[in-house]
Amino acid sequence: MNNTKTIKYTDRQITAWLRGLLTVAYADGHFDPEEQELIASLTQDELLPCTDLGSLETISPTELAQELGDDSHTKENFLRTAVMMAIANGVYSQPEANVVHDFQEALGLNVEALKSLESTLWHPEKSEIPEGLKPPEESQGDVLQPVKNWLDGIDIKDPRVARFVCKMVPSQCPFERDITLFGRKIVHIPPMCKLNPLYEQLVGLRFRSLSFLADDCQEDVSPYL
Repeated sequence: MNNTKTIKYTDRQITAWLRGLLTVAYADGHFDPEEQELIASLTQDELLPCTDLGSLETISPTELAQELGDDSHTKENFLRTAVMMAIANGVYSQPEANVVHDFQEALGLNVEALKSLESTLWHPEKSEIPEGLKPPEESQGDVLQPVKNWLDGIDIKDPRVARFVCKMVPSQCPFERDITLFGRKIVHIPPMCKLNPLYEQLVGLRFRSLSFLADDCQEDVSPYL
């Protein structure tokens, strides 16, 4: 018998949570259609009634900390989803890292594992096209293990957070594709499972979220399959 305790965050906490994710999405100065679609899908009635994309604004670290409250598990679970938002496309940029760092400080957290992720930062002045989360060659085998373990530690106990994970992580590895402009290929995007070495962690979280919704919440998870 599964004894996982279900915890529901307040609407104010979820609103602050989504605004925090929006702040991460805006961090690099680009709000791509894929990011817009993701944020919009998170504001449907199943997550937060009567909230739409237009009513959400970015949030300061101080306000985020105030709204999320004092529970350390809540704060760390938010930070995990913020990191997931930042690395979903396989690239961890300096602006995104800055936002995550500011959130971490305001929440009073000290996640040592994030230092390993910072070693993969993409520096646009050194590379025209991001090559994904590529750790230094000398420690490529295990440099990301701490952040993998940390991401695996997320508590899936709120149905809305579980739905967030199911919506954010695709059900299968996205196909590689070419991005074209005026008929000219400007960049080739490889499959996410090859681009992002943390993809397995995201897929694992998705599976746990599906199991929580199906087994503990008795929800129909077919829309996420």
